[in-house]
Amino acid sequence: MKILFISLGCDKNLVDSEIMLGMLAQKGYLFTDDEKEAEVVVINTCCFINDAKEESIQTILDMAERKKEGQLKALIVTGCLAQRYYDEIQKEIPEVDAVVGTTAIDSIVETLESVLAGKGTNHRENIHRPVHGNQKRIVTTGGYYAYLKIAEGCNKRCTYCIIPKIRGNYRSIPMEELLKEAQTLVDGGVRELILVAQETTLYGTDLYDEKALPQLLRALCKIEGLSWIRLLYCYPEEITDELIQVIKCEKKICHYLDIPVQSGSDRVLRRMGRRTDSRQISKMIHHLREEIPDICIRTTLITGFPGETQEDHEDTMDFVNDMEFDRLGVFTYSPEEGTPAAEMPDQITEEVKQLRWDEIMELQQEIAFDLAEDMVGKSLEAMIEGKMPEENVYVARTYKDAPGVDGYLFIHTDRLLLSGDLVKVTITGSNEYDLIGEITA
Repeated sequence: MKILFISLGCDKNLVDSEIMLGMLAQKGYLFTDDEKEAEVVVINTCCFINDAKEESIQTILDMAERKKEGQLKALIVTGCLAQRYYDEIQKEIPEVDAVVGTTAIDSIVETLESVLAGKGTNHRENIHRPVHGNQKRIVTTGGYYAYLKIAEGCNKRCTYCIIPKIRGNYRSIPMEELLKEAQTLVDGGVRELILVAQETTLYGTDLYDEKALPQLLRALCKIEGLSWIRLLYCYPEEITDELIQVIKCEKKICHYLDIPVQSGSDRVLRRMGRRTDSRQISKMIHHLREEIPDICIRTTLITGFPGETQEDHEDTMDFVNDMEFDRLGVFTYSPEEGTPAAEMPDQITEEVKQLRWDEIMELQQEIAFDLAEDMVGKSLEAMIEGKMPEENVYVARTYKDAPGVDGYLFIHTDRLLLSGDLVKVTITGSNEYDLIGEITA
């Protein structure tokens, strides 16, 4: 029985997919990337923004057509869209045999076996139930890096975000379970762990009555064979001096922080329900750069939020220009039903959203290209990601580059290298967002 597993959305969703893959593999199921070979299709969906929702729906409809034509024995939908539109999927797409919510992924084997036995079943659990680590994942990222999801859900209740209604309140995974999972991943060849959650900086507050991310990081740093630890999704108001010192002093922790700020306009930040203003964010970024001069800061912005004026947009442009973020991503605002922002007056037209997106990205492009040029002549460690054999060029990443979202480093060499190898490189050139280098050790 061959299963095609389609994982959509974010890295946190990918971890859920890997957990389900591991559970199915333990029961002897096989997997395929070829939909023509597949007898079963599992789609782990996303619905965070409208584009993600549309992609998920279209993927389900495409696979439903195959089911209708008799090419599939089972079609199962899991993840955020399944949680959010649990009843609607069952009603509107009868070709879907089972719907599994976000906190019911541990029922995937039971669900599939029920479907194959002709008993069709659906699973949706309490979204606030405790979460646990999993040591039986199948890593799908190439084997040398993996995401470690340290918590589920969120308590922030930003006015644009549907996540608390889909994923529940913030729940940390017990530290001892995370350390076992991390050890298993490293034993399997993982060299870089990327810590993810809806917000990593609040880790432990629900279990230990304190922000325990620094303690978790120190414990992870003791794992032999682990080279890099990378932190994503650190909300600026939750970054503590203790966390900064751990990042500064522990050699395995990349000097890299993903700090989603969403806007540079104080008026828009208030409407978003964010907990910081531009002055506080600026103060935190300056403090980070003072303590860790070589830190790479990535952020994300939302443009075209309801009520955003041209003056608000210009405030954000000025903020981006002043902060000179190393990495920056921009989303046009997507109204999500069930969120306060979707009901706000003064919704912005798609044309204006796109125009403002273009202006922010054009500004950031200039900043990023200049920062890349400034890297020329510097020496640093890089992790090999793969090879372009026809050009005898290796593709690598520096500590400044998270996989899938940042740039690459291209290295010409005759040396035989493997994915996950660490090499010392001197940067010899830049090409827009990417770097060119040569091995020095």
